[in-house]
Amino acid sequence: MRPAAILRDAAKWPLLRMKSVISEKAKQEKMSKTSLPEDRIPVIVGVGEIVDRPADIAAGLEPLTLLEQAVRRAEADSGAKLLGELGSLDVVNFLSWRYRDPEKLLAARLGVSPAHNYYGPVGGESPIRYIHEAAQRIARGECSVAAVCGAEAQSTATKAERGGITLPWTPFASDVEEPKRGAVFQKPMAVKLGVFRPITVYPLYESATSAHWGQTPREALAESGVLWSTYSKVASENPNSWMKKALAPDEITTATADNRLIAWPYTKLMVANPTVNMGGAVLLTSLAKARAAGVPEDRLIYVWGGASAEEPRDYLLRDQFYESHPQNAVLKAVMDLVEGDGKKFDAIELYSCFPCVPKMARRTLGLGPDVQPTVTGGLTFFGAPLNTYMTHAACAMVRKLRDSGKLGLLYGQGGFVTKHHGLVLSREAPKQALSQHTSVQAEADRAKRAVPEFVTEASGKGKAESFTVIYKGKGEVEHGVVMMRTEQDARALARIPANDAATLAHLLNMDRTPVGTLGNVVTAEDGVLEWRVG
Repeated sequence: MRPAAILRDAAKWPLLRMKSVISEKAKQEKMSKTSLPEDRIPVIVGVGEIVDRPADIAAGLEPLTLLEQAVRRAEADSGAKLLGELGSLDVVNFLSWRYRDPEKLLAARLGVSPAHNYYGPVGGESPIRYIHEAAQRIARGECSVAAVCGAEAQSTATKAERGGITLPWTPFASDVEEPKRGAVFQKPMAVKLGVFRPITVYPLYESATSAHWGQTPREALAESGVLWSTYSKVASENPNSWMKKALAPDEITTATADNRLIAWPYTKLMVANPTVNMGGAVLLTSLAKARAAGVPEDRLIYVWGGASAEEPRDYLLRDQFYESHPQNAVLKAVMDLVEGDGKKFDAIELYSCFPCVPKMARRTLGLGPDVQPTVTGGLTFFGAPLNTYMTHAACAMVRKLRDSGKLGLLYGQGGFVTKHHGLVLSREAPKQALSQHTSVQAEADRAKRAVPEFVTEASGKGKAESFTVIYKGKGEVEHGVVMMRTEQDARALARIPANDAATLAHLLNMDRTPVGTLGNVVTAEDGVLEWRVG
């Protein structure tokens, strides 16, 4: 070789070495994506949904039938025969009908005997938790096929009861204990004043958060209207939704005879709608099993990981009501999971029982008011089959990621801003094994400040910490409720009678929040504290 040629080639050597390094690095990165044992990589392979709108109420499908059909549809969606190897089955708690051991009844209908067969407690976050836990079982090698499913037939059950119709369903298990819900965990005074149900507790967060964010009630209501209008549009395009009408913000927030106020500031179109008949299911397996069964690659959605945390069940034992430390910890953990990989979410589902929840979540996530908060349609418009809405959200997310986008966030919540679970799904394979560590409770607890003592006796002045006004069936005021701090900085609940027009007007002023204002505290004849302006 001539000296000139040698010099030319020598000049290329650093570049060749660099290309070699880059090539080797790319090779290693590719290997790192696939070096995990395929039998320990969990993937969602099938989703199934069913909506039942019987023309004849007596022909309505019972929850057990909806569950079975949803699971079978999920298997059909995968394009493979997998149910025969089902090793894990989670059934989301349902309330429209009561069975003894519904998970065993379902397994019998499916002809399987899974080692893990579970029917869980009440909780809107539970479908996300079950999907996450099922994925962790697969990652541990405890099973290779898992299903998570839920169903409600509240519309049929309610209409049958009102019409005196006997449904030809599996006999109602009257001897089975009713699931524990709100009132069981709350203080007697909260129950006495009616602030022990979701519809009357979430407004306390609505009032406190909007005041903390510096919004007037009018501005807060406008934000809720725009947000809920976005949910309604998505529901109008979802073939599985209960309501299929896109509504303008004012249609949602303006009280009318058909859209009555329920608890200030929420109208009927701003709250969850549980009167539906729906079933949903998610089928998971290992990557190895999916490929062996012939599931097409474009059907596979990988479970990257997630996080969970919760508040005390008694909401009066919380330090404040303008943010949720567990919600913050969970959402920050899932953001770290994604942003640490240099990526962002292409699709999200923010739990939407009431507007305050996604409004809080989108701020923690750093998203603007123009956020696209759902792939499903929300609990008002898609429908709220009680605890299992997020099963349907998972189905919608899987379809969305298969169609477009690479990363999705499912955020579920249960109780009264109580239980929180976030889960990241992706069309891309993970670079690391699914973590078996889920809880971020320690992070949530570290952010918690001192909790005020709760009292039922007080006098002098009380500062409004939050409030709501509860309405009757035709829109008449039943009474108002103020959560207040006493002069000793204790927390108390106080009533505002329906005939106290001045105090109610103070609470319902659209241009100035009453949060932070002082009122006189008196004790009524029945021993209940009352809060009055002036």
